[in-house]
Amino acid sequence: MPARVATLEEQVDLARARLAALPDNFSRHIALREIQDRNETLFYAIIDQALEAWLPIIYTPAIGRACREFSHIWTRPRGLFLTYADRGRIAEILSDPQWDGVRVIVASDGGSILGIGDQGANGMGIPIGKLSLYTACGGLDPARALPVLLDVGTDNTTLLEDPEYIGWRHERVRGTDYDAFIAEFVAAVNARWPNIALHWEDLSGADALRILRRYRDGMCTYNDDIQGTAGVTAGALLAAIRAGAAPLSDQRIVIFGAGGAGCGIADLLAQMMVADGMTPDEANRRFFMVDIDGLVRDGMDGVTEGQRPFVQPADIAATWNVADPAHVTLAEVMENVHPTMLIGTSGQGGAFTRDIVAPMVRQSVRPVIFALSNPTANIEATPADLLDWTEGRAIIGTGGPFAPVDHDGRSRPVDQINNSYVFPGVGLAVVAGGITRMTDGMFLAAAHALAGLSPAAGADDRTTAPLLPPVSELRTVAMAVARAVIRQGQVEGVAPQASPETLEAALKDAVWTACYRPYEKAQISR
Repeated sequence: MPARVATLEEQVDLARARLAALPDNFSRHIALREIQDRNETLFYAIIDQALEAWLPIIYTPAIGRACREFSHIWTRPRGLFLTYADRGRIAEILSDPQWDGVRVIVASDGGSILGIGDQGANGMGIPIGKLSLYTACGGLDPARALPVLLDVGTDNTTLLEDPEYIGWRHERVRGTDYDAFIAEFVAAVNARWPNIALHWEDLSGADALRILRRYRDGMCTYNDDIQGTAGVTAGALLAAIRAGAAPLSDQRIVIFGAGGAGCGIADLLAQMMVADGMTPDEANRRFFMVDIDGLVRDGMDGVTEGQRPFVQPADIAATWNVADPAHVTLAEVMENVHPTMLIGTSGQGGAFTRDIVAPMVRQSVRPVIFALSNPTANIEATPADLLDWTEGRAIIGTGGPFAPVDHDGRSRPVDQINNSYVFPGVGLAVVAGGITRMTDGMFLAAAHALAGLSPAAGADDRTTAPLLPPVSELRTVAMAVARAVIRQGQVEGVAPQASPETLEAALKDAVWTACYRPYEKAQISR
């Protein structure tokens, strides 16, 4: 008799036991990627059984080290590397029939990986990881996913001097040559897959916003660092308001780190304020962007396109007590603005101190502090410190995973304000809903859908209730986000009309599950 083949459940149990015996999460990350390359169904079956436990291992924070060491740990090709030397051939390369069914591409140039900077071709870990989350959290069929690394070189000398580095050994291409390369790639993608979702990830700050604005009206494309981060932050703020934070009309928001993510958050929150009744100018004045040169004000050198709507008046500090009116520090902004919300997207570990957050404690409402920088070493302040410094009154959110914090004899959850609450649902919406463009209105709709699932909304004790659903429910969240995004797309005319019944059937049909499909051996006639 032939040997009995182990069931998927038995294979999962065996694999999990082997993974548990490994010494650390980085070793588990490597082992899981090897499983993914050999047996994608088994990989996702493992993740499905304990999503909350595996998410930090397949993505942040383990992905940061995995990108640094990508050239040393990869075992077989996954995804598509397009180098600058391939220009003129990109359409031909993309024409391979193996990619006929692709519906979602995650593309990066490796220029600004998490908080660790230029990783060149090693940045491929990010598109691979993001698409793994599309499947694990949103049910995207992995056969419809294509990770792409646009290798335009690197300025990371450590990589260029590494004999095992797998990337194009050249300093990073910039300016018009870079833009022309991106334009060729976008044109080839648009011609090959007119109904695809093109997700940009971890591009350098100036490039990210420029590319998004250049192509968003001509195809279904979005930048998760800008729009996904904004969507989940907006949803978490709406949930925080239900948990006792100041109403939207009273919010004064300081954002430390005025790059793509910070500007994207400000832009979406301002649009949310306008929808709530403010004028655009009133909404924009509620934001105080602080970057390396201090408070962003009118007339400063180097103000970016994304920062421009939120510049404060040049003389705003004239009546403030500051050391140098030409360079207003974060501490001075906090002391004079007394914000209701502080957001960190700076990548500067430890930037939020007791003195920085002290002005927030003097308010009657619960202050909101979201320290969103990744990886964990780059977080602006730990949740335990933030609760200690604010007498336990702060509503806390972080970009990476943290265990609950014991404060005053009570366990306080720490919400992970992670993009995985938004982008898997966006991808599902594109596949199931026929969306042709991604709009800001869709990300606002996603934020409201996410806030509608907040456990804090109906909790008896809103100080200990989490803002967001647990990570174990991300499949449910993705469905809710997808419904909201598709409906908004229908309202805006960028998705075909469909009845609720048709929509639900399409969403159900779009979700892939990790199971072995039955098959029969066929006789081939000769």
